[in-house]
Amino acid sequence: MSLKETIETEYKNALKAKDKSKISTYRLILSSIKDLDISNRSGPNKKETDDDDIKKLLKKMVKQRTESIDIYKKNNRTDLLEVEQIEYNILTNFLPKQLGDEETKKICTELISKLGASSIKDMGKVMGELKKLHSDEIDFAKAGSLLKELLNK
Repeated sequence: MSLKETIETEYKNALKAKDKSKISTYRLILSSIKDLDISNRSGPNKKETDDDDIKKLLKKMVKQRTESIDIYKKNNRTDLLEVEQIEYNILTNFLPKQLGDEETKKICTELISKLGASSIKDMGKVMGELKKLHSDEIDFAKAGSLLKELLNK
């Protein structure tokens, strides 16, 4: 079953259960996928929307929720924070499990030594390799700051 079909099934289940927060989040996801379908069908690079495209879209949505959550925490807006947290949890259910800080640091350290990276100038090379090998399981915002820290030593 494709990722889109899984989301549609979850949406139908939420409708049956009359879970308003899930219904609105699934509608948001499905409308974003529909927009992606339309943009993929038009333009010079016509193609079908696949699971990788949907994963990229979901990652972008998760990143937006994370930023909103941080802002709401700083401004003590618990009412809005709860809504964003629910959406964040639903979105992350459809993505592969992200590695923790320790695993990310271990992978970054191994890659730096494997590629012989010695300064911040080599960061692009290391990030490129990270994206090739671990695109689904690493948060690249965390990885970027970790790499800066490791390469500046």
